[in-house]
This record gives sequence, structure tokens and C-alpha cells, in this order.
Amino acid sequence: MKRLAGILWSLLTMGCAPTTTQRLGLPPLETVARVDLSRYAGTWYEISSFPQSFQRGCTATTATYTLRENGDVDVLNRCRQGSLDGPEKTALGRARVVDRTTNAKLEVSFFRPFWGDYWIIDLSADYSYAVVGHPGRDSLWILSRTPTMDEATYQGIVARLDAKRYETSRLVRTLQAPSPA
Repeated sequence: MKRLAGILWSLLTMGCAPTTTQRLGLPPLETVARVDLSRYAGTWYEISSFPQSFQRGCTATTATYTLRENGDVDVLNRCRQGSLDGPEKTALGRARVVDRTTNAKLEVSFFRPFWGDYWIIDLSADYSYAVVGHPGRDSLWILSRTPTMDEATYQGIVARLDAKRYETSRLVRTLQAPSPA
């Protein structure tokens, strides 16, 4: 109960605090031009992210997206608590498309009636990596279809995030189990 109260308090007070975008007077965040949600569906591995309280202690973090007939998306987040062989922690949520022209702006909810922005701001042509952010630039996830990412690819993403004025020094790499040989 205490944790739920803390989450609700955080959600209520987030509207009072200026976002990074507001605090630094940055231009609006842009998304990718178009997302094919059927290609986006499936499992993504978290390569790095801005630390979030709800992910504290998580390793081997993944997100699996499944399209629903009504156009919404089921979201299943998984991680291992404390270590790669720690107990599994899951969270089931739902995403809805906000901008049907691009499919790049979604909202996700794990605690209805609260919804949070989920914007796809970088996406490889072959859907091998994606970057998800918030218009306030206060949350960020670099995702890959595999548990590891080539360092040159990663550094290219970070350079593009720098150009979008994200505070990339806040990125923390996510411990993932290596890909099976």
C-alpha cells in the first residue's frame, strides 16, 4: 500500500515539476516519420535507459508488444530482480496509439487510469533497434531485438540523442545475458 501511495504521489507531482524540455527551453521532441506496428511487435531487449524507480534492481529487461484487434497493443515488461538469475518480475500494460498518421506517438498504462507518453524517436529501417522517449526528455530507453548491440551502432544512437538534446550522460547500460551461440 505504501508503494502504491508513493507511485500515485509521484504521478501527481510530475505535473508540477518542469520537464527537462521545459527547464532547458528545448524545441519540441520529434518522432520518427512512420512506424509499422506489426513489424514493431515482438520482443525488445533494453540496452540502456535513464534509471526509473519502477525498474530499480532490474537486469535482463525486455518488453514484448502484441497487437490487439482494436489497434491497441498489449505490453509485457519483464526483468530479473538483482541478477541475471534472480527472480522474474513482470508488469502487464496496454498501449494505445495517439497519432494514427505516424503510429510513433503512443500512450502506455500499467496503472489505469494513468497513461504516460511513449514516443518512438529513433528506429532502424530493419527494426533491429528502437529508441523510446518522452516529450519532456525525462525518460529514455534504447532497445534492440538482440540482448547486445554493436558498439558503433550504440554510439551512433547516442550521437543522435545528443543532437535531440537528451542528457545522454544519464544513460545506464542494462545487464543482459549474452546471446546464445
